[in-house]
Amino acid sequence: MKEEIIIAGFGGQGVLSMGKILAYSGVMQDMEVSWMPSYGPEMRGGTANVTVIISDDKISSPILHEYDTAIILNQQSMDKFEAHVKPGGTLIYDGNGITHHPTRKDITVYRIDATEEAARMRSVKTFNMIVLGGYLKVKPVVKIENVIKGLKKSLPERHHHLIPMNEKAINRGMEIIHEMEVEA
Repeated sequence: MKEEIIIAGFGGQGVLSMGKILAYSGVMQDMEVSWMPSYGPEMRGGTANVTVIISDDKISSPILHEYDTAIILNQQSMDKFEAHVKPGGTLIYDGNGITHHPTRKDITVYRIDATEEAARMRSVKTFNMIVLGGYLKVKPVVKIENVIKGLKKSLPERHHHLIPMNEKAINRGMEIIHEMEVEA
């Protein structure tokens, strides 16, 4: 098994954290992982993306030009990365702020309205965990118990009291993700 993922959005959406938690989760399952962040100089609002590779075998290079899965969290990232999903791959997107929806018919497209759900849950900071939950429903590449271990590893100990809320958000993301019909 080898899964090559790009997670892309604005800084402040938890893009890099989501990738790090996914990578730690793979490590907890004794898998080979690569985590390669890319972000602009802005603290919040600039573009951010992270490439994560999870594999049973050695990873030859962290540099990717095509992805098995793209998790897209803003229009700028949709414009940039939709074309780089491998044929037969998966694109997951949050509908908030997306004006040009995916058009490819050779990939499977899922929508998760994580922004709205995080607001409903009164916990905007769990946005990225809702998205991660949706991804893991579609592509269960790591076990949830290892994601929780990954959360413990990536969150400072002073924030460990937030882990149950994050676990709830992951489970909610698994419930609300749905496949989309792509219109030409």
